Amino acid sequence: MLDRISLVLVIIGALNWGAIGLFQFDVVAWLFGGQGAIISRIVYTLVALAGIWCLSLLFRESEVLATNKEE
Repeated sequence: MLDRISLVLVIIGALNWGAIGLFQFDVVAWLFGGQGAIISRIVYTLVALAGIWCLSLLFRESEVLATNKEE
């Protein structure tokens, strides 16, 4: 479950960075009152922590894939 939540947060972060890169528009800041707003900073921090968590996906064994094949 933590993997899925982290992946969703990383996707949100990627889409936000895409909007910044393509349109110079920060969706998170727009939604929550600017980059300095506490809720924006919380969202940015959660996305960063999710990204760090998702790094662990690169180094895990493929036990999840093996479990899914058995079902």
